Amino acid sequence: MTSLPGSDEIGYRGATACTAAGISYRQLDYWARTGLVEPTVRSAAGSGSQRLYGFRDILVLKIVKRLLDAGVSLQNIRSAVTHLRERGIEDLARITLMSDGSSIYECTNSEEIFDLLQGGQGVFGIAVGKVWNEVEGTLTHLQGEDLQSGSVHPGEGSDELALRRKLRGAS
Repeated sequence: MTSLPGSDEIGYRGATACTAAGISYRQLDYWARTGLVEPTVRSAAGSGSQRLYGFRDILVLKIVKRLLDAGVSLQNIRSAVTHLRERGIEDLARITLMSDGSSIYECTNSEEIFDLLQGGQGVFGIAVGKVWNEVEGTLTHLQGEDLQSGSVHPGEGSDELALRRKLRGAS
């Protein structure tokens, strides 16, 4: 895993978080306002202010999207998000979330997954480590903001001209 996208020193604006998580800005805004997934780097402080999301926030956003797509209730997703936030960042990569569509189970090894499947409960699983790699790969191509200096980190696919256009359009 690379250190740049997952770094706590890089923040990502809402549009970047949406792209990386595969959600709409409307979903992002609603989830932030209702406290489902709030930005941990910087929250909105009135009209015109920009939320900044950290890598872990975007990882959770993508997991929430997958759980919703699988038909898991928002109430169960809320408790799963609370649980995920309590975990250490390194622990997250080793977790597989299993669900039968109503409940969410955390598995940390193949025996737990097998036991759950044998009990007839697991219908689908989300390997958090795989989602981690997907988010990390996406963020390397997207723009982030250095929290120490305030400078913009262009993604690998960005050139100077595209960066200038983006900055001019954002002001």
